[in-house]
Amino acid sequence: MSFRNLRVAAALAVGLIGLAGGPKSSRAETIAVDNGIAVKESDVVTPSRGMTMNQVAAKFGAPVSKIPAVGNPPISRWDYPGFVVYFEREHVIHSVVANS
Repeated sequence: MSFRNLRVAAALAVGLIGLAGGPKSSRAETIAVDNGIAVKESDVVTPSRGMTMNQVAAKFGAPVSKIPAVGNPPISRWDYPGFVVYFEREHVIHSVVANS
């Protein structure tokens, strides 16, 4: 399995944990090791699933970069220092802590 496939699998695994409610401060960071995936605890505060783009911008400020939406449904990405937020249309579907 390639590193890219591991990262995609890790992002999906984090999303399946069922993140709900407001921003979370106690999260697990998923990292690729050898031929598997490991979980590393993280204290990075990130947006929660379901938050709107406006709510994310109000809570976390402007992102460092915005990657335009692609696909159907449209998926876009906002990069912040320390984490990445994935949106489907206007709502958060995943927040992933960046490697540190």
